[in-house]
Amino acid sequence: VVFLGDSITEQKLYTTYVEAYTLTRFPQWSLTFRNVGWGGDTAWLRQRAHPDEGALFAATGSALDEMVTKSVGAGLARDVLPLKPTAVTVDFSMNDHAYQAFREDIFRAHVRSQKEIANVLTKNGARVALMTTQPIEEKRPDPDKDIKNQSLGKFSEGIKEVAAKEGVTFVDQFNPYLALMMKARAAKPDAFIGGGDAVHPGPAGHTLMAWAILKGLNAPALVSCACIDVKRWLRSKVVCEKQCTVANVKVKDGVLSFDRTDAALPMPIDARAVAALQLAPIAEDLNRYLLKVSGLKAASYDVSIDGAKVATLAKEDLANGFNLATVATPSSQQALQVLDLVFKKNDVYFNRWRNVQLNNGKPEQLAALDKQIADFEAQINAARTPKAHHFEIKPAGK
Repeated sequence: VVFLGDSITEQKLYTTYVEAYTLTRFPQWSLTFRNVGWGGDTAWLRQRAHPDEGALFAATGSALDEMVTKSVGAGLARDVLPLKPTAVTVDFSMNDHAYQAFREDIFRAHVRSQKEIANVLTKNGARVALMTTQPIEEKRPDPDKDIKNQSLGKFSEGIKEVAAKEGVTFVDQFNPYLALMMKARAAKPDAFIGGGDAVHPGPAGHTLMAWAILKGLNAPALVSCACIDVKRWLRSKVVCEKQCTVANVKVKDGVLSFDRTDAALPMPIDARAVAALQLAPIAEDLNRYLLKVSGLKAASYDVSIDGAKVATLAKEDLANGFNLATVATPSSQQALQVLDLVFKKNDVYFNRWRNVQLNNGKPEQLAALDKQIADFEAQINAARTPKAHHFEIKPAGK
């Protein structure tokens, strides 16, 4: 999987969050991710091919086709195609619209370049997702009235049309993110939800971007679900298991215990980004790590995993199903270890690509960095394998 984009992609935040979600949700999949974001880049890959933009914007018809084909082709041939991707996400528009009111000449070059990217990558065996960028977050109560965002909105519609015509996936970040901004400004006119700056969100904003992207890619919400009806279990030993196995169930003196092995880990949430959880239904949409227990008698219960209490819950909350992804658990800590390793791996790859490979680094330098990347990927694959955990659910305070 290759992430192609501009400086927002080069930040290695939303890309790392999407990568960590995928690695932890599908621990049996063989997955490799590479980030080739480049600050200041555009859909015509100006930072990689350096076309004459004045001529590009003035061109139409066959002249535009020729310029875009040359520019996009050169950029993809250098930075993307050698990686032999099977899937590529494409995140441009922010620089393309030139931070000004909508211009038809730039828009024409943008949509033609998006089409070229989709065509070249598809012909080379990759599945393509053309994505809108997130909106600009100036400190104003009406971000939807910002002429730059209005321009980005039109660019977003153009990307949607290209994706439909070319038969590739379309993912909208712009409108979901703008809706969150508008909701926050309605409550507090100077609210700033993304962190970072107006163009480059911080970890919270990138988590919101990852939420929109993963939803747009139809990422499953369910991590796993274990359901036990205590009364029914005592009669016929029935347990409901989705994406997990439950074993060694025991009920004694009002205390329920069992061992649970999940097929996946919960999505790791960067500690710097927890504010995002209050802005978007991330846990509900992407991170449902459920425990359902009915037939309990006491008013409330302590839930412990591997001997450590993780929550105290009313019996009604347990009966309805509690999302363990909303509290710290051994599984969430394991997922955070995966996230940390992914960040480290991505830093090494970025250094290998930008600072060594593109500066004619020596073969031994590249080999040493490739070994570091491979070592991190081996650690990631080991760390993302779920483990068995022992649960105890006992009356609170007992």
